[in-house]
Amino acid sequence: MSQIEEFNEYRTRMNERIMSYDNKVIKRFFNLDTNTYMEGSLDVKTKEMLGLVASMVLRCDDCIKYHLGKCFEEGVSDEQVFEVFSIANLVGGSIVIPHFRRAVEYWEELKAQESAS
Repeated sequence: MSQIEEFNEYRTRMNERIMSYDNKVIKRFFNLDTNTYMEGSLDVKTKEMLGLVASMVLRCDDCIKYHLGKCFEEGVSDEQVFEVFSIANLVGGSIVIPHFRRAVEYWEELKAQESAS
C-alpha cells in the first residue's frame, strides 16, 4: 500500500470513528475547517497553498500530506508548490527542513500515482 493510500485510508477510518462519538464541539470544529477551505474571496487553490505553508511551519506531517493532496487535486504545479515550500522554509526556519523533505517525497508520490493511472 502506498503512503498516499495508507494516509487516506487511516484518515477516513479515524474521522468516521471520531464522528461516531457525536460530540457537538468536535463536529462544529470539523465543519469550521471544511467551510474555511471552500471557495470564497480566495479560491480553493490559494487556500490550500496557505494551509500547506501553515502546516509546514507548524510541522504537522499529517496536515502537510492532506494539503499536498488537495493542492495536487487543485492543479498546483511543481513550480508553485516549490514556491510554497520556499515560503514555509523562510517563515519556519531550518526546523522545517525535515518536513520539507517528506513533503517533496509525498508530492513526487502523488505525481507518480497519477502517471501510473
